[in-house]
Amino acid sequence: MTTPKDTNPELAMSGADPAAAREFFPPTPGLPPVAPRMVQRHGKEQARRERAASWCSPASSEPIHAGTIRHTNPFGDAGPNPAFVRAPVPGSDAGPTRLPAPEFAHVPAASPKDTVGGYHAARIPIDAGTSLYATGEQAGPLLRNGRSVACWAADVPGYTDTNEGLYQSHPWVVGVRADGSAFGILADTTHCCEIDLRDTIVFRALGPAFSVVVIERDHPQQVVEALAELTGTIEMPPKWALGFQQSRWSYDPAARVLEVARNFREHRLPCDVFWIDIDYMDGFRVFSFDADKFPDPPALGAQMNDLGFRVVWMLDPGIKADPEYPLFRDCVEGNHAIRAADGEPFRGAVWPGLCVFPDFMRAETRTWWADRVVKFAEDSAFDGIWVDMNEPAVFSPGGTTTMRFDARHDADEDLGGPGSHERYHNLYGMQMARATQAGVRAAHPDRRPFVLTRSNFLGGHRHAATWTGDNVSDWDHLRWTIPMILNLGLSGQPFAGCDIGGFMGDATPELFARWMGIGAMLPFARAHSAKGTKDHEPWSFGEKTLNTSRRALERRMRLMPYFYTLFHEAATVGTPVCRPLFFADPANPALRDADASFLLGADLLVRASVDEAGSPCPDPMPSGAWRPFVLEDPDADLPVLRARAGSIIPMGPACQHVADGPDELTLLITPDEHGNATGRLFEDAGDGPEWTDGERRITEFRLAAEGSGHRLTLASTGWIWPADRGVRVLVLTDASTTPTDRGALRLDDPAGAILPA
Repeated sequence: MTTPKDTNPELAMSGADPAAAREFFPPTPGLPPVAPRMVQRHGKEQARRERAASWCSPASSEPIHAGTIRHTNPFGDAGPNPAFVRAPVPGSDAGPTRLPAPEFAHVPAASPKDTVGGYHAARIPIDAGTSLYATGEQAGPLLRNGRSVACWAADVPGYTDTNEGLYQSHPWVVGVRADGSAFGILADTTHCCEIDLRDTIVFRALGPAFSVVVIERDHPQQVVEALAELTGTIEMPPKWALGFQQSRWSYDPAARVLEVARNFREHRLPCDVFWIDIDYMDGFRVFSFDADKFPDPPALGAQMNDLGFRVVWMLDPGIKADPEYPLFRDCVEGNHAIRAADGEPFRGAVWPGLCVFPDFMRAETRTWWADRVVKFAEDSAFDGIWVDMNEPAVFSPGGTTTMRFDARHDADEDLGGPGSHERYHNLYGMQMARATQAGVRAAHPDRRPFVLTRSNFLGGHRHAATWTGDNVSDWDHLRWTIPMILNLGLSGQPFAGCDIGGFMGDATPELFARWMGIGAMLPFARAHSAKGTKDHEPWSFGEKTLNTSRRALERRMRLMPYFYTLFHEAATVGTPVCRPLFFADPANPALRDADASFLLGADLLVRASVDEAGSPCPDPMPSGAWRPFVLEDPDADLPVLRARAGSIIPMGPACQHVADGPDELTLLITPDEHGNATGRLFEDAGDGPEWTDGERRITEFRLAAEGSGHRLTLASTGWIWPADRGVRVLVLTDASTTPTDRGALRLDDPAGAILPA
């Protein structure tokens, strides 16, 4: 039986008997309401108090980068938050010239019994015609004008576009004016924070007064890159992490893992990564194994590696409160557990029953956890780690999904010092990912760490990739996929994807095929489905869906050199991999709400069908020539790909995984009206840290009209271009959607090569 989309499957798993649920989830008086509502649904009386509050200008301002100013709050200011904003680097004195300075207000509680309490607020006026984006992980349309969301990490399975907050929190807004110039606004607070975009931009946050950082740039892409100056960029991922990935809650026992993996190879479906969900554990005890289901994890890992798969295992933060469980004793006796207000370790129910939770705000606890991850590497032979349930999720029948606000963290001084869970709740998933990444790095120092996290906070992209959580197998969630990934990218998280096919419920063949076509073009491409649903492997839906899935995945593999180059750009300057259509022409108002299409980098346009009827993509086209092309048999369920005129897109073979097949390079050249084109390729070993020490090759390709023909040249830095390397050239013109094969060329001559007619 499939869990209905409007229920929490975690609560449903405890059984339908209310008495049993009360026993499993004992009442906890004093728990707050679902947290975002305490700010967002403050009611008419609170709204009247806000209108009556005295709004005032900031106490002072300071430039921290060129065109980036931090406005301090006149009601008090603790300075830049080290949790996610790196140390400011003073830059030019020239600050924002077009955006008015924010106004601040303190709205106190009406009375000691006021359930909402007081909060601080910041208001930033905007010009008419300004389009607003980002706000992190939210379902719904790309354009966020007229919406109000909450920054409060919450476990929201089966979410809709009306949910106030999801698994991650990003107190950040990107604005694009009518003329295409752009700005970014960051509320420097980790507390529960509302972003109200219903009229102007208003941040309302519990906790102390907060500062506001304002970034001004000429183009929205520059705003996102400036955010990366403050919060950092992603690490360059291992190349295998960009391949397609298969998961389910759960593939068990180990024999089932191998069975499904072999089926991928037998069906010639490209796939790089296999995921092991929570049921591998012994009674859901983290870092343990069910001896019957998974008797020899390292042997399983070796068999999967032989098949060309990497294996990622799940870890949860909840540690079963069992005196016979060594990890529980270590956590409590080592003072690593979050404490309740009475000083005892906080206990809350998750999968194993009552659990304690590591206090990842402590460096000592993060080191303790990282050491456990290193030991887990020996026990499991993992290639990557998936951290889940780290909002942190705590089961409760009262509508809450996390621990009490008055639980205490013994946080390090560089994170702000000891404080309440309300203060540090939004950072929990980020700091767990940080500790896990440190463990993965220590376990495999010669590799790049790969961690996926469900919960995160602004700046947490430095530690982990992410996905959009427990979505639903329906057309609404397919339609929300593209704008969710785009707004995450605009919020500084370029390595993001979704559960392809939908996590909750049963996908139809048509829905799965369409979702596979879109998902295969996202930065993180993983199919995942819930326990109790029918099989969701491509062959489970029949021959037609299987063929569509194969074409979609082969398309991704052929574009892998281009994807890898875009990730290098994200890792060095912070540019999103998936970009909204308006990046191509920010001043064009017709592109502002286009969310059934997106740009991959600057040169590739993806146009998808996102409704059940299979209607063509409704979005307008950006200016300039964008030529459609096909690399495989035509398939109406796959998005239409268009290459920008003047571009050269590097491609590779349609192999079964990134380490498979020959080192072939194909250039898809789309000349502009003058016969010119340029492109870029980043290459390295595909793993390891050596690329930062020069063990890499960055190649710039250039096509130029010469007489009656065209000359193709390259310029490489780093590794020398191999003299014997052949490059196949495909040329795309308006004459056909099938590129013309101009054969293989040698480009070792500095003069380049003349393209054959």
